[in-house]
Amino acid sequence: MSTKGKVSLAAIVGTAFLAGIFFATAGANLFSLGDAVGTSSTAAALDGSTAVQQEVDAGPRNFETAFAGVAESVNPAVVQIQATKVVERRAPNPFQGTPFEDFFGGPRGSERQPQQGLGSGVVIRSDGYIVTNNHVVEGADQLRIVMYDGTTYSAEIVGTDSFSDLAVIKIEEPDSELTAISFGNSDELRTGQWVLAFGSPLSRDLNNSVTAGIVSAVGRLQDTPQRRRMQGNEQQLSAVQNFVQTDAAINPGNSGGPLVDLNGRLVGINTAIASNTGGYQGIGFAIPANTVERVVTQIIEDGEVRRAFLGINYQAASQNLIESEGYPSGAAIVSRVQDGTPAAEAGLQGGDVIISIDGQPLEKYLQVSNIIASKQPGEEIDLTIDRDGEERTLTITLGSRQQASGTAQGGDDTPSRDQMMEELGLSVRDITPDIARELGLDDTDGVVITDVDQSNPMIRNSGLGPRQVIVEMAGEPTPDVDTFQEIYGEIEPGRAFRVVVRLPQGFVNVTSLRKPQNNG
Repeated sequence: MSTKGKVSLAAIVGTAFLAGIFFATAGANLFSLGDAVGTSSTAAALDGSTAVQQEVDAGPRNFETAFAGVAESVNPAVVQIQATKVVERRAPNPFQGTPFEDFFGGPRGSERQPQQGLGSGVVIRSDGYIVTNNHVVEGADQLRIVMYDGTTYSAEIVGTDSFSDLAVIKIEEPDSELTAISFGNSDELRTGQWVLAFGSPLSRDLNNSVTAGIVSAVGRLQDTPQRRRMQGNEQQLSAVQNFVQTDAAINPGNSGGPLVDLNGRLVGINTAIASNTGGYQGIGFAIPANTVERVVTQIIEDGEVRRAFLGINYQAASQNLIESEGYPSGAAIVSRVQDGTPAAEAGLQGGDVIISIDGQPLEKYLQVSNIIASKQPGEEIDLTIDRDGEERTLTITLGSRQQASGTAQGGDDTPSRDQMMEELGLSVRDITPDIARELGLDDTDGVVITDVDQSNPMIRNSGLGPRQVIVEMAGEPTPDVDTFQEIYGEIEPGRAFRVVVRLPQGFVNVTSLRKPQNNG
């Protein structure tokens, strides 16, 4: 049977904190991970049965027994996902390259061709519910599920969540009760702990491959804007990612497969690799099991994932500010408070420095997004801030991301000059004839930089400075300040964009800036 879902299966591309972060999926789209992180839930009747009780003593023979026991228990819950999308392609011209090409080379019809994608998944309920990555099934017209014993099924998409890059699919009328994965508590993971990764790397013929490694790190938070191409259009994506890092071998095709502990319990869903080549180089990433459980429970029970919303843009506090004021290492500066949001109603202001949330000092500034996303709309948080040297705590009732998305489009997104100074670290003004003569310019098109904030690390590394003239931003001309502000207002939070400047000596320079991340 065919499945219901929409998106293309495209080539693997990505950027991250090494040379690249790539989907561990063959022929899939780049993902848009959001700020999902949360607590474990026992809802949705997740009836896992793969847990095994064993004690592992040092020694190769004992580890061999432990690994084999986990593989035997978990493999029946692991599935291969073959995703097919039918695309329209222009029919080839049989006269191409011949003398008749000009005569018969007019518009031709199109033909429908299937595109194949390969990924992995794991059964989370014995009645046929499976979790995988959103980018594995996104846009698929048909999903074919291959079980450990070779049985094949069709499946339908129950729901997807692009923010966490998770999806729930369901087998149509399984022949019998299926083996479902047992959930572990990813909050209890420790660096150095043994884990096993399952999936179908590289080929359909390599289904149910098992690799062993350790947890290399937990709580990997990354703000990694990425670009994906869909139906000829490029989309800029920004994501605050919370990963479990492992050196268990993960390759294209492993996406959506389980990462388990030595008791056969799910601790993560394999999602991406960091690599110079696009293949395994010892650095893989998995979505924590607690996030998985929270998201899939909401998808199954409610049909959607509800996320809390604060309503600010923020960026990392500079190291100089942290050291001089004694802030925690993850202190975050509020760059902008969006009108009509919970943050605005609570009195949060641009320039406030966030020190802690619910009494926990920030170790990384990106924790702001992840902590907010771990809450439900309507919950309260205590936000401790520093404003003008005075510490205070604001109690804020969080809103809903869905409601915010519905109302945000109607407002005026054009930023003020003060806001641009806070976010970009520079001030600009229109070029008058007098300024043009002073700078030796032939015309007055562009905006001149009058001041920069050297405490802003983005500005320090950009090469921008006073008396330089910005003539283009994000591919658009900037003839005056009003246009400059409009263009900046349309740039998505978290996106990097190019800036073209003319220097006083008549030379041209190109640099890059990034709009601060909006935590939603």
